[in-house]
Amino acid sequence: MASETTQPSFWARVQRASVERFHIRLESLVVLLALSTAMALLSPYFLSLSNFLNILLATSTIGVLAIAATFVIGSGGLDLSLGSVMGLAGVAGAFVAVNLGWPSILAVIACILAGAIAGNINGQLVTRAFVPAFIVTLGMLGLARGLALVISQGRAIYGLPPEIVFVGQGRPFGIPMPVIILVLTAIAAHVVLAYTRFGRHTLALGDSEGAARAAGIRVEHHRRIIYTLSGALAGLAGLLFTARVNAGDPTAGINYELTAITAAIIGGTNLFGGRASVLGTMIGALIMGVLQNGLTLLAVQSYYQQMAIGAVLILAVFIDQYQVRKESRV
Repeated sequence: MASETTQPSFWARVQRASVERFHIRLESLVVLLALSTAMALLSPYFLSLSNFLNILLATSTIGVLAIAATFVIGSGGLDLSLGSVMGLAGVAGAFVAVNLGWPSILAVIACILAGAIAGNINGQLVTRAFVPAFIVTLGMLGLARGLALVISQGRAIYGLPPEIVFVGQGRPFGIPMPVIILVLTAIAAHVVLAYTRFGRHTLALGDSEGAARAAGIRVEHHRRIIYTLSGALAGLAGLLFTARVNAGDPTAGINYELTAITAAIIGGTNLFGGRASVLGTMIGALIMGVLQNGLTLLAVQSYYQQMAIGAVLILAVFIDQYQVRKESRV
């Protein structure tokens, strides 16, 4: 008896088209719309233009960190040091601008360079010392935070020059400058991940390191570049945060890595590598931003917000793995 071929459902075809054409998971977009609708019904202030800009502004720092997490996780790695490296980078930039009195452009370079160096150390230890990424980046979490406290002597560094403050507080055409930087960074990262050989190699590493090695990819070299890129993006996030609050705060970015990883996974990045989407990550970051903003408008206390983020992370991983198992049975 000839077996009948099972045709995919309309929803499955739409899902597949959204991934192939736009590199996003349709479920993430549905969750964002549903969450926004719920918050709009619960709070009359949610749909205001000022609140919308506040969500984008608050999402800008997390969004940049989430892009970093997307590249690392998509390659089958993990970076738990993102928040601490962000804090270290902000302090390094503020120290150069305020304590040393160097030009603003050098302070900006110091932020990104400090992050890139920390990321490169992570990559070197993972690929040359063969220490698991979990241990390396967990150690860097403590090292970067401690170094930030040492450099700043445990105090925030205030009095940044106006050129740096503009990066965090400027509003060209009424749009917050951090939002503009996030959008430009996301576009560039999306092009790199979705349409370049570097992006294909990154996902190949996450899919199967052995197969990537057999295909001629320089696995260790490529992984070091990914971790360096992750650190540089964390440095950029540190610059945005420092410029926005007009201070290099050594405690900045605590637990931000949790939110960034959650945003990436919600957006469709596979926790075990091989699949990632920058556009999906931006949707995930917006989901986290809408969730935190809505809970704040509803006067929900901060520790309950942390519980909500943790619950969303567990749910996102569950849904992702359910989808993987479902696709493997097709």
